[in-house]
Amino acid sequence: MPKWFNTAGPCQADIHYMLPPLARLPQVDRLIEQRGYFVIHAPRQTGKTTAMLALAQQLTASGKYTAVMVSVEVGAAFPHDPGAAEAAILDDWRNAAKFRLPPELQPPLWPKTAAGQGIGAALSGWAQHSSRPLVVFIDEIDALKDETLIAVLRQLRSGYPNRPQGFPQALALIGLRDVRDYKVASGGSRRLNTSSPFNIKIKSLTLRNFTAEEVAQLYKQHTLDRGQVFAEKAVQRAFMLTQGQPWLVNALAKEIVEELVANPTQAITADHIETAKEILIQRQDTHLDSLASILREDRVKAVIEPILAGQELGDIPHDDRQFLVDLGLVSRSSAGGLTPANPIYREVLPRVLASGAQDSLPAIRPSWLTPQGKLDPEQLLQAFLSFWRQHGEPLLKSVPYHEIAPHLVLMAFLHRVVNGGGVLDREYAIGSDRMDLCLRYGEVTLGMELKVWREGRPDPIKAGLEQLDRYLAGLGLDIGWLVIFDQRQGLPPIAERTIVEQAKTKRDRSVVVVRG
Repeated sequence: MPKWFNTAGPCQADIHYMLPPLARLPQVDRLIEQRGYFVIHAPRQTGKTTAMLALAQQLTASGKYTAVMVSVEVGAAFPHDPGAAEAAILDDWRNAAKFRLPPELQPPLWPKTAAGQGIGAALSGWAQHSSRPLVVFIDEIDALKDETLIAVLRQLRSGYPNRPQGFPQALALIGLRDVRDYKVASGGSRRLNTSSPFNIKIKSLTLRNFTAEEVAQLYKQHTLDRGQVFAEKAVQRAFMLTQGQPWLVNALAKEIVEELVANPTQAITADHIETAKEILIQRQDTHLDSLASILREDRVKAVIEPILAGQELGDIPHDDRQFLVDLGLVSRSSAGGLTPANPIYREVLPRVLASGAQDSLPAIRPSWLTPQGKLDPEQLLQAFLSFWRQHGEPLLKSVPYHEIAPHLVLMAFLHRVVNGGGVLDREYAIGSDRMDLCLRYGEVTLGMELKVWREGRPDPIKAGLEQLDRYLAGLGLDIGWLVIFDQRQGLPPIAERTIVEQAKTKRDRSVVVVRG
């Protein structure tokens, strides 16, 4: 049977290319032997469900345990009705057990209980009925909210002292977030009346991304199966762009082998990886769309906005910063600062935020192209100035992040430019107080630096010229743009205050300074 790269749900070994599912969770066996209750948290589509399904099958096949993975996601529809949630969850558990366990290990009839006691009573009855110690992995725990989440967690705590005869020997809660964020989902620690909503857990585990070697191993499975070779530079490029995020690793390969290079006799190159990356970003597949959907949440915005603006994070609570790490949106760099988790997310974040402004753009004639279809930087500048003076003021109100609203409007304009066949790259970092853009269109490369002049701060032109000088040196360019967005109070309208100046850097590079 042919195999495929998987981008939807758990992997199945008979039809999907996959790595050993438990290689990234080496400590779990020991926790089960210790009768441990623990948490496994990792971003979406990193392999949590695949790994725990495999582990449950392995434990049951050993003859030592009754092990099963179940989900509580169906209870999410009843956040304020624990009784209804429990009924839906237990129906789902029975169905899962029917397909995942032999008949003699399936649960007995669930006991009838009062609302808020059904999960605990079911697990207790199952543990007593089972001829082997019961091990339960509960997936999608962070789908539950409010009273229902509180009820489930309290029942697990209440039954914990009765293990292994009267409650599962070992139990794992599996989801996106570590246990500390369950307090937020349940309405705060006061409602739980405890400093931790799952204070019986002995460990929190996370699932790391693939290493470069593992990406190569995964892609080699396709080569052995179909004969189609991934060039070494293609594998390296895929790892660099994804940093081993499993869904992205699979999505790039799937797009290439099924659409871009369907002929298995044709080798896959780094250029194919780059093309697939652009397709994924523009198409906003489910995984990327789910990341984009949370960008408007206040605690997410509080972290992402200063990262994009190049500002310090300030006094943002540690839990809020860690929340974004747990979601997989950002990671901690080797220097210690937060940064988008991989180059693809680095592109997705500002592009999604600029989409509102981009959709609001009027029709723009591509006056920046020569009759031969080449980019003319001078005409591009004039087109942007005309656009900014006419449409900048209203478009600033169409973007959700105030601190970088001008940046997002400029990027929305530049996306119209590159849609004709170019590429727009971005660089930004905490504390740099800038965003760098590199527009590539055919043979033309244009480097830009974006700065904001904020209230009570000096004119940023000096710092901007120094930073742009270094950026242009890295690009091998002698000419660039420095765009300074003036956000001080009491200024004339954008149409009146937008001007262009000429400047030189210390290394004698020519700079077009746009003040708007």
